[in-house]
Amino acid sequence: MILTPEGLEALRSQLIVSCQAYPGEPMRDPRTTAQVAASAVIGGAAAIRVQGLADVQFTRAAVEVPVIGLWKDGHDGVFITPTLRHALAVANAGAHVVAIDGTRRERPDGLTLAATVAGIHAESHALVMADCGSLDDAVAAVEAGADLIGTTLSGYTGERPKTEGPDLELLEHIASAELGRPLIAEGRIHTPAQARQALDAGAFAVVVGTAITHPASITGWFKGAMHA
Repeated sequence: MILTPEGLEALRSQLIVSCQAYPGEPMRDPRTTAQVAASAVIGGAAAIRVQGLADVQFTRAAVEVPVIGLWKDGHDGVFITPTLRHALAVANAGAHVVAIDGTRRERPDGLTLAATVAGIHAESHALVMADCGSLDDAVAAVEAGADLIGTTLSGYTGERPKTEGPDLELLEHIASAELGRPLIAEGRIHTPAQARQALDAGAFAVVVGTAITHPASITGWFKGAMHA
């Protein structure tokens, strides 16, 4: 299946589930990721977002919905699919959409965001999701040719404060700018009510990860509330 920009319409008002585990955790296994992804699809996920080449490969084989893939390399600065090399590897692993750092920060390989997006489009069939941290990032990412815009990095680049829940204000600002690309809400969406708020703020679709697929965090929330 090749996902086209027109095909993204099927994701309108839908839930995308991010299935990721951190290094050293028991669930950090691509087979487990794929099983969690398949379970999320049973629950109604219209697409899946996963990190790592093997996770993309195993998840592609396990689900029949679009897979958004990324490759985290490092922990600071530009580390979400930071270079064209990383992006093409994710595309070649089978991702329908490659999620990349879509900020205006300098990239490790020295390429501009526009050159990176153009390279992905030229050398693969994948679409590009730009993970942004501000309205200015979103505008620049659209100008660079990105197919989708995400609010993934809001609160992590120094341009906006880190909100306790989703950055609804940023969603509203980007939606009001009418950039002509699907706007994906992502980041700190922990409840069904917050997912609904993200749609109401102008999101095209909503990504939820930790609150659905990270048992260690969910367990910690309950324990913390019980002993507050």
